[in-house]
Parts: sequence; structure tokens; C-alpha cells
Amino acid sequence: MNYVFSDRVAGLQASAIREILKFTSDPEVISFAAGNPAPEAFPVERIRKCSDAIIAEEPITMLQYGITEGYTPLRDLLKARMAKLDRFRADTDELIITSGAQQVMELACKSLCSAGDTLICEAPSFIGSLNAFKSYNADLVGVPMDADGMDPALLEDTLRTHPNTKLIYLIPNFQNPTGQTTTLARRKELYALAQKYNVLILEDDPYGDLRFAGEDVASFKSMDTDGRVIYAGTFSKVLSPGIRVGYAIAPKEIISKMVVCKQVSDVHTSNYGQMLAYRFLTGTDFDAHLAGLRQIYKQKAERMIHGIESCFSSAVAFTRPQGGLFLWCTLPEGNDMPGFCKRAVADYKVAVVPGNAFMVAESDVTYSFRLNYSTPTDDAIDKGITMLGSLTKDMFGC
Repeated sequence: MNYVFSDRVAGLQASAIREILKFTSDPEVISFAAGNPAPEAFPVERIRKCSDAIIAEEPITMLQYGITEGYTPLRDLLKARMAKLDRFRADTDELIITSGAQQVMELACKSLCSAGDTLICEAPSFIGSLNAFKSYNADLVGVPMDADGMDPALLEDTLRTHPNTKLIYLIPNFQNPTGQTTTLARRKELYALAQKYNVLILEDDPYGDLRFAGEDVASFKSMDTDGRVIYAGTFSKVLSPGIRVGYAIAPKEIISKMVVCKQVSDVHTSNYGQMLAYRFLTGTDFDAHLAGLRQIYKQKAERMIHGIESCFSSAVAFTRPQGGLFLWCTLPEGNDMPGFCKRAVADYKVAVVPGNAFMVAESDVTYSFRLNYSTPTDDAIDKGITMLGSLTKDMFGC
């Protein structure tokens, strides 16, 4: 039988990252291609205690249907915490719990974008969000970044030539895939352009709590004086991705529409995951927990950077993230980056993600690839970077 898929999904392809991860089934391959938190970062014993308490004290709440907006104690706790960070205003904002931050992207696009509406994103950007936007037939336009973030002149050109733009999607803190942080001055420029052209900003902040160097930078949501920022947060990188608990903060009218859209997707996020997150937040020194995570990722990032400095050809440029899970390497212009990545895994047994996986179209030219330092062990970082360095020197000299 010939299957005819809907126009919304007919053009979607499997994630290039997932395809590359197939190579990691080879036990000899060292993978820098994942995006998972460090296994040692999971607070297993504390989660076990929280789970035991939930089953002993609130089994019916855990097992029963919940409300679409989310588990009320967790929502109230998050509202208070986000208000202290100037990311929630009780008079204008509302908060919904989602099945991970990925669902925020899907619900935002589903709620606000009609087929053919323009959605602007950084180039490169997170492939999971790009696929969510593509599934609603949004006209995706990537705007290149410089060292400070999305280029404002190019953004204005894009806004001027795409008057039907609905959303600007940004990952301002330790961006996936580049590891870059958008500066405060640049955030102000981008917000001003959103105001000028009356466009909403979708601020994706999965890594913001994982800063291990430099100073915190004010969020777009904290600048939101006229109700144009949707803020996405998640427990995936600070507690566990497996519990699938994220959240969105946005003007009440937008959240009310996202609630309706979520009802037809999954009714509500797992009560168990939400209750685990609430118990963890209320029964643990969460700030101390975050400090421990930052130390883990600081050590791993510094180890990888030291290896790159020692082993890579000087012709390869790379970013120095101040937090998060990733850094971005760039080959000399004109080189075959996909070929480099294929040779890395086939001949040197090191898996990386080619940069075109993060572009709006995989045919877009980029000479970069992504490295993840959170998942591999210290020994794997040392060995993998040494082998990858040998490849760079073989191709580009010292």
C-alpha cells in the first residue's frame, strides 16, 4: 500500500543527530554527539526518596488525571521562583507545565503560527525546535550570529522583508549548538527590533541555570514591558530529562490558548514527574544542587577545551562556553565539513554532529560541527579529543 502523509509532516526527516547516534552502538566509538546531562549529575538517591514519599502519601494524585495547566503546587512554586528572577509578572503572566521544553516550542507555534507565517531563528539553532516549527508549515528563516548573538542588522532586514513574521526564536544562554551567550547589549537591540516590528520572542532557556563562568545576563522575559516574550524553562538539564517536565511563562491570553492546544495533544503532563520536581525543589537545597551541577560541567568543559588547545590544529576555531553542554568548532572556510565528520567516526572512531544538522536547510553552507562535553567520561574526553586532534592535524597541519 502507498501511504500518503499529511502536508504538515511529509517533508520532515529523521534528526541528523539521531542518525549519527546509531554509530555509537559500536563500543569502540567515543561519542561527542549526544546532548544528555552527565550521568553523575543525576541525584538518584534523592529522587528515590521523593518517589517513595509520593507513593506512600499521595498515590491517588499521582495515578489520577490532572489539570492541563499543571500540578498546582509546582506551578505556584515556579511562579514565586520566577518572580524573584523577574521572569513572571502575576498581573499579566500565566504559567503552564509542559512535557519538557520541547512541547513549549510545539505549542507556541501551534497557537500562533498559521501555515506560511514566518518564524525567524538563529542560524544555527536547535534541531528539535526547528522540526517542531516545520511540522506546522512555518516559513523558517535563519539569521546568522556573530560573537554577541543574532546579527541585529540582518534581523531587521529579515523583518522588513517578511512582514508576516510571528515569532523570533532565540536560545540566549549557552546556545545549542554553539555554546554562545547573547550579550546584554545585543538582547536589548533584539528586543527593540521585536517591538519596532510588533513580533513575539520565544526565549528558550534550558541551560540558563548551568552557568559556570562569567556573570548572569538579564533574560528577554525580564525586559518584557509589553507582553511579547514567551519564556520556556525545563527540569531536563537540572534534574532529569526522563521525567519530561518543562514550563512556559507568557501573557495570560497566550497561555490560555496553549492550554487548549495541549488538551488535544496529551491532556496533561505526567503527574508523577511534576510531583517529583515539586518534592525535589521543596525538600532539597536546590541552589546547592545547581552549584554542584555547575562544578561538574565546568570541569568537563575545561578538560575538553584544554585538550583542543593541546591537540587540535590551530586552523580550527572553537567557542569557549560559559555554561551549558556544548561547544562549536569551525574548520577553515572551503573545507568539506560533512566529510570531516564522516571520517572522524569511520576512521578515528569519534562521533561529532555536523553543523548543517542545525541549519534551517541541511543544504545551507557551514564549516562547523558540535561537540558535547557533558555525556562522555573524563577518559573518553581525553582519548576522543586526542584522536580528533590527530585528524585535524592530518587535514590542516599544525
